[in-house]
Amino acid sequence: MASTSATSSGSATASLVSSLGGGSGIDMTGLAEQLAAAQYAARLDQITAKSDKLGTQISSASTLKSMISSLASSLGDRVRTGDLAATPQIANSTIAQVSKGAATGRGTTTLEVTSLAKGQTLVTPALASDSTPVGAGTLTLRFGTISGTSFAADTARAAVDITIPTGATLADVASAINAKGAGVTAYVATGTTGAQLVLKGADGAANAFTLEAAESPTEPGLAALAWNPSGDLARLTAPASDAAYKLDGVQRTSASNTIADAAPGLSLKLTGTNPGAPTTISYSDPASAITGAMQDLTSALNEMIAELNKDTDPTSGALSNDPGARTLRRQLTTLASTQVMPANASGAPTTLAELGLKTNRDGTFALDTARLADTLKRDPAGTGAMFTNGLFGIYATFDKLARTVGSSSDPASLGGTVARLTKLQTTLGAQKSDIATKQEDLRVRLVSRFAKLNTNLTDSKSTLSFLQAQVAAWNSKGN
Repeated sequence: MASTSATSSGSATASLVSSLGGGSGIDMTGLAEQLAAAQYAARLDQITAKSDKLGTQISSASTLKSMISSLASSLGDRVRTGDLAATPQIANSTIAQVSKGAATGRGTTTLEVTSLAKGQTLVTPALASDSTPVGAGTLTLRFGTISGTSFAADTARAAVDITIPTGATLADVASAINAKGAGVTAYVATGTTGAQLVLKGADGAANAFTLEAAESPTEPGLAALAWNPSGDLARLTAPASDAAYKLDGVQRTSASNTIADAAPGLSLKLTGTNPGAPTTISYSDPASAITGAMQDLTSALNEMIAELNKDTDPTSGALSNDPGARTLRRQLTTLASTQVMPANASGAPTTLAELGLKTNRDGTFALDTARLADTLKRDPAGTGAMFTNGLFGIYATFDKLARTVGSSSDPASLGGTVARLTKLQTTLGAQKSDIATKQEDLRVRLVSRFAKLNTNLTDSKSTLSFLQAQVAAWNSKGN
């Protein structure tokens, strides 16, 4: 082998010398580029191979991380649609709109609404025109409750002063009131008797209000807009009142027609009244939707296991010895037995295993439909409660898993794997760039040396030609 290399090298040298001596010319720039590239080719090939392997590993880790994240996101979307928990339905939809509360409802509930929450409506005396000046000064809104002709001010709420400028009209007054954002809105209404200011307060008896006036001595008139319940009650077209209703026969009141968590699993928005004719609220059965969701979850987990098995194959897996992949496998192995609802009442389902999810010996998952059906039959509300957006539940469990797996600060997670391998890839890129710089430096030096060699060669060939000519001349004379 050494003899062959020596022979090849000698032959190449002889060829080069022959070319130089023959004056045929050499591509010095091309030769310099080839020699410089050959100097660093092996190291660049090693770096490229390592970088390609890192790229494959990063892609595999990112794929697994994405699968977990997508599964958590899909579960969140499914939970938010509300079909996996017992959803309330009302028989008479004109009385109220019903929606799922924080908890999970069950059974039936009766609702009887005797009155809706309303805001106070007050009108001012009519003026001949909406452009008639109303006077200048200050109007003051005070809030509290009204009972008959008496007003009890709410000392916890500050009075609101509204400055009315010179030459103001009803429209100017309405704009000034609305600009305060104090919970009272105003507009000008022109009716058969003339232009009037209409003031409307927020719903609830505690949001009643009075209107006081401090006139400007030089421009009176605001006093006509002032009002309190001991005055003209005809101007009070609607008093402020609370909603009154019975839920399961229990009398209740609310300052708002929107009532969150009025009962476990039930929020209300009252829209009508039905005194003496209570309507019924029942809850949907989520069993079919939950069964479908668990089947989809099992399939998604098995797709993830198949990808994980491929990536961790001892001979061909890109992540065969990766700590993030090993951690994920351990987490998936204990998934079925994880407490997803630790605060559930005794006897209520708390694990995915109780919803039929089981782990096979080979690490894949299967759905025990018989156990799921038994759990749904035994405790449908408790089962539905596991599909919530709260701190606990199936969605929260997978969301936590996705965040744990994706954490770039944890070296034992897939996120940590991606961060570590990306850093190594960046380092290799820097090494490759450094080698490229050194290769270019070598090429420049070789070009310079070859250029000098070429100059010397040209000079030598000129000398040789002169000598050859002299020898030829001498030989001619000798003849």
